[in-house]
Amino acid sequence: MMKTVSTTGIIAVVPAAGIGSRMQSSCPKQYLSIGSKTLLEHSIAALIDHPAILGVIVALHPEDGRFQQLPIARDPRVSTVIGGTTRAESVLAGLAVIDPLVTQWVLVHDAARPCLVPQDLERLVELTTHSTVGGLLATPVKDTMKRAFAAEQRVQRSVERTDLWHALTPQLFPLSLLKQCLQQALEQGKEITDEASALELGGYQPILVEGRSDNLKVTRPEDLALAEFYLSQKNQ
Repeated sequence: MMKTVSTTGIIAVVPAAGIGSRMQSSCPKQYLSIGSKTLLEHSIAALIDHPAILGVIVALHPEDGRFQQLPIARDPRVSTVIGGTTRAESVLAGLAVIDPLVTQWVLVHDAARPCLVPQDLERLVELTTHSTVGGLLATPVKDTMKRAFAAEQRVQRSVERTDLWHALTPQLFPLSLLKQCLQQALEQGKEITDEASALELGGYQPILVEGRSDNLKVTRPEDLALAEFYLSQKNQ
């Protein structure tokens, strides 16, 4: 259960039950290290450093034996739950232990997105003062976009990039609304690529909050070196 008792602020959920097969490494990508910390520790630290974040719930794989060995596991603001087989199930597992009397808002952040800067997080948190739906960090698409033929690496056509955005995390929504939309989408067998997509399926229109493009998600081996560079610049 949550260790936080305040009635204001935001609870964060970090789904970390995946195995990260595209990284071609011997451990899940969230446990790869940059400096003295794992990606997961960097990602959590970026959240708990913000005064509006009351606590962080980390959704872990049932057989995870690494998290409890990390120094951040001893932080009283950090709790864990057992995640599911999909991202949506892991997020719902985190939402299930949040007392609505503690907070009305929940923030979801990727376990392997370590380069979040305080200024972007602050702009997202400001949504709680004027939005009833919430929103997400995102960056406008700059590159030319191509659509391929199904199951082929062959260009079908170019896609107009005007009004296209790359969805990032964190994503911030009212607790009850996110829970309702995720449950409904799962019951209907819909594909949920991120939390915002669940709200979209429910007929809502989350707000796009422009964030920095260096808030990358470590997915492939080359991303790790880039994240290390960005973090080195951030800490100077």
